[in-house]
Amino acid sequence: PYYVRVNQNLYLEASLRSSDPSLQLFLDTCVASPTRHNFTARSHTIVKNGCAKDPTYAEYSSPRRHTVRFRFNAFQFIRSNPEVYLQCELVVCKAFDYSSRCHQGCVERSRREASS
Repeated sequence: PYYVRVNQNLYLEASLRSSDPSLQLFLDTCVASPTRHNFTARSHTIVKNGCAKDPTYAEYSSPRRHTVRFRFNAFQFIRSNPEVYLQCELVVCKAFDYSSRCHQGCVERSRREASS
């Protein structure tokens, strides 16, 4: 566990355990939950499809392509235990593949219209 106060900046870093300079890491989705087993009900989305959904989210540059750094303000779910669990999905790409998911960045998915 990592202990922080509510509204305190929480800094995170994820890295590949590889020294291969041709690999790149990308944060695609990051969701918070009051329980460790359910990240769909009563969850809070911080990043979805590479797009910031939490207004306190900020991404930081890294000297290495295979490291992702970001922060957001710590919070607590109302009427819940004080614990907050994170589940993040990261994508590994070839660093110079400009058609890869890593180079697409934020991808807003359009909603389909319901037909009558």
